[in-house]
Amino acid sequence: MIQPKPLDRKFSVAPMMDWTDRHCRYFHRLLTGHALLYTEMVTTGALVFGDNERFLRHNPEEYPLALQLGGHDPEHLAQSARMAEDAGFQEVNLNVGCPSDRVQNGRIGACLMAEPETVAAAVKAMQAVVDIPVTVKHRIGINGRDSYEELVDFVGTVADAGCQTFVVHARIAILEGLSPKENRDIPPLKPEVVYQLKKDFPDLEITINGGIATFDEIHQHLEHVDGVMLGREAYHNPYLMAEVDNRLYGATQPLVERSEIIEKMLPYIENELSKGTYLSHITRHMLGLYQGEPGARKFRRYISENAHKKGAGLEVLLEAVKQVETLREQAQNAA
Repeated sequence: MIQPKPLDRKFSVAPMMDWTDRHCRYFHRLLTGHALLYTEMVTTGALVFGDNERFLRHNPEEYPLALQLGGHDPEHLAQSARMAEDAGFQEVNLNVGCPSDRVQNGRIGACLMAEPETVAAAVKAMQAVVDIPVTVKHRIGINGRDSYEELVDFVGTVADAGCQTFVVHARIAILEGLSPKENRDIPPLKPEVVYQLKKDFPDLEITINGGIATFDEIHQHLEHVDGVMLGREAYHNPYLMAEVDNRLYGATQPLVERSEIIEKMLPYIENELSKGTYLSHITRHMLGLYQGEPGARKFRRYISENAHKKGAGLEVLLEAVKQVETLREQAQNAA
């Protein structure tokens, strides 16, 4: 049995809808053994009334792993948190940051920043039934409630209910008129607000999220807060995570090669294909592995054009690697 590493939130990969599924997380874990990984957001309705086994499915190899929940009803959140703990997850995180209309209509996500007492009651209910940490991911505010004083009120109220860890996206959310994608880009980043939050709540664990793309930025943030969470950069440029264990956790292993990562993925892919999983459902998360390298575009294109075809198997990935490695050798020889 795989023994999970202790939780260390110095570096984590954000929960991202349609992206951080179990195949993505298995791939990411091959790049970093220490980073905390998060599931996509799972609604309490999907767990309490739906196929909870499907939504809770994961590989122990993914640990350390947290489940992100979407919901507002304390009873349903408590039920869902208990399911998460029983399934082996090491943290439950409540989504108070998603700005989409769909989740707002269910009183899920960023709209709950206007209801700190509701979030506090939810945290309290979850903590009463599980031993694993209950954490909250939120924005620095929402339109109409975007002052620092209101942010302090939100964090203070939820902290009084027992929450010790807050993951803060350093933007406000605009709940009307902007799409979720626009809400990740248009409201300006204000990391100084998150830094001030750590100063005002020194006993809380504060992780910053939003627009982080380089190790220089990571180290800069870590001078002010306890942890950093990467989202889109970790997904589109995953090889960056190959350096996380050495640069942030004091490991000393040689940098794993991209070809080694592919090789380690093959048994997993073969096993999933035997269960009826489509190759493209796995390889779509690997398209950025050669980001910035000669042949990266060819790697992405070959997989994108062939992985979805009926009967596609390991040969598609192996041929894509062969093509990119050939181009890399040619580039090295030319240099």
